Amino acid sequence: MVNLDLDQFQEQTVLLKKQFRDKHPKFENRFKWLEEKLTEQIEVIEEQNSLGKSTIPELDFHRIENGNVEEGVIKQIKKSGSVVIRNVFPWERAEAWFESLEDYVQENDYFSKQKEGLDRYFSDLKSDRPQIYGIYWSKAQIEARQDEAMAKTRSFLNRLWDFESNGQKYFHPDRECTYADRIRMREPGDQSLGLSPHMDAGSVERWLDPAYERTYSKIFETEWEKYNPYSGAFRYEAEGIDSPAVCRAFRTWQGWTALSSQGPGDGTLQLIPCIDTIAYILMRPMLEDVPEEVLCGAEPGRAQAVTAEWHSLLLRGLVSIPRVEPGDTVWWHSDVVHGVEDIHQGNQMSSVIYIGAAPLCERNQTFLERQKPCFLEGRSSPDFAEEDYEMDFQGRALMEDLTPLGRKQMGFDSW
Repeated sequence: MVNLDLDQFQEQTVLLKKQFRDKHPKFENRFKWLEEKLTEQIEVIEEQNSLGKSTIPELDFHRIENGNVEEGVIKQIKKSGSVVIRNVFPWERAEAWFESLEDYVQENDYFSKQKEGLDRYFSDLKSDRPQIYGIYWSKAQIEARQDEAMAKTRSFLNRLWDFESNGQKYFHPDRECTYADRIRMREPGDQSLGLSPHMDAGSVERWLDPAYERTYSKIFETEWEKYNPYSGAFRYEAEGIDSPAVCRAFRTWQGWTALSSQGPGDGTLQLIPCIDTIAYILMRPMLEDVPEEVLCGAEPGRAQAVTAEWHSLLLRGLVSIPRVEPGDTVWWHSDVVHGVEDIHQGNQMSSVIYIGAAPLCERNQTFLERQKPCFLEGRSSPDFAEEDYEMDFQGRALMEDLTPLGRKQMGFDSW
């Protein structure tokens, strides 16, 4: 993990800002230009949303499978930093996974065990039934992660990145590492799971970590229009502060697979579908109206908060994802602001399996070595609280449930 002196965090921030302003005395004029460009993009999102239209691109899986995704769609995906890919799995299969997960948690008495659990990262749950489950190794999750359709989907998404340059390969786009994440089963009427807008993959690190500094070098040079958010150079080296809230793997895309129908109002995902917002977030603390020691929503070991106090322009572009059906998948770049609706106003369970894209690279291979014993013993994935509910669960996935592809993705076999 990144080695930052947290005792000197505020002093480092003050020094960072002074050095930046000394180097860029006309920064505020450049920021106004950035603000104008972003305002144009945000207004398009607002207008389309008011008309009931989504600016989040949509794509059917068969186009990926047949290799005929239009260039215009690819441009939209890269511009928004997000995409809904439909029909990755058949509806019936996704619904069967949902039913098997319901059986898995009920037959193993998960609910009573969860009340004594440790994980309160998302919320202090008031419901008798949890909404985010500390489940990682059910057969449904394993099947979804290692499915060939999921592999093709993630390969397509990874290839939207620049994954090699001058003979150096930053990551392998067609070889995936399993990053075991949890499941959501949010009940109608639930008000406990709302997540305010944020970015994952660290907060203060984006300003203070050398690898992130190289990743965002064009932004820090105020040459925002030259920044490439899909460059794999340096980003795979950027690490977070050691914390249960910080992902230790390198993910090109965060994502989930829908197990139930859900859309606006159903307590589901919200995004700001604009990849350029990262420049605003990184530059906002440099303005004179911000206290010297403040990084506008960044605190060590936490996600990067996006707030009305500092980012009101961006929040105008926060929209709910379009309606999705079982078997559809939703993906977003790690620099894209996202949240979860405060209230589930729908009439059925809103359920997903969290599955992102973590391509093969040295960092992710290291993560797999930490994760393998967790799978074998039924312990929680190493990036999450050590609740370890599944150690004695009946029906948990075992080695024999891994396909040849799944064994490679889990690091048990070589590619």
